[in-house]
Amino acid sequence: MHRFANPARFLKIARPLTGWLFWSGLLLLLVGVACGLFVTPADYLQGDTVRILYIHVPAAWLGMGGWSGIAIAALMQLVWRHPLAGIAGRAIAMPGALFTAICLVTGSIWGRPTWGTWWEWDGRMTSMLVLLFLYLGYIALANASARDGQGGVSPVTAIFGLVGAINIPIINRSVVWWNSLHQGPSITMRGSSIDMAMLWPLGLTLLGFSLWFGAIVLMRMRAILAQNKVEARLQRLARS
Repeated sequence: MHRFANPARFLKIARPLTGWLFWSGLLLLLVGVACGLFVTPADYLQGDTVRILYIHVPAAWLGMGGWSGIAIAALMQLVWRHPLAGIAGRAIAMPGALFTAICLVTGSIWGRPTWGTWWEWDGRMTSMLVLLFLYLGYIALANASARDGQGGVSPVTAIFGLVGAINIPIINRSVVWWNSLHQGPSITMRGSSIDMAMLWPLGLTLLGFSLWFGAIVLMRMRAILAQNKVEARLQRLARS
């Protein structure tokens, strides 16, 4: 696990990997979205409004997945003192918050013609809104750590990221635990209730957005490492 703790070794792998993830992810998501918009049939109940799922579902997936990544990074920082863990948490937070916001916006747009309302305080939508606030709180704490001269995040920020992970299973199971307007889980370990004609483009967009998300995180980690290097050099010059 500490094999890639050295920033030079990490950057040697991250530089070429960023391009592969970015362009392959972009290709997959564009193909998936295009097929979802122009190839797949309309839903027999919701019509063409269902096509927003090719953005909404990946956004929800990455919103929850991003915080899961923050929690893993926090655990690695607190238990194993991995030097890049805090930097990874900082890098994940902003795109995770962005995809969570996209999930909420697209869900609201989808809900208006389907439910007759832009917003409903049900378990799924409320817990996703809480996740967005958690992201904003984490970003504020991480920025404060950066202003204090820490390369990654403070232990308090890492603990916040770990405790906030409690919300992830709540989001996942909210449609099962509470009655709400939001539909139940469509994809489970036992199969999918989505027709295959609509499912395969969704798989492309899920994979494409996930690869794209990974590329963005690597780019942000590289930028943070470069910024830390510049700040360390300026501090050495100031002391000399």
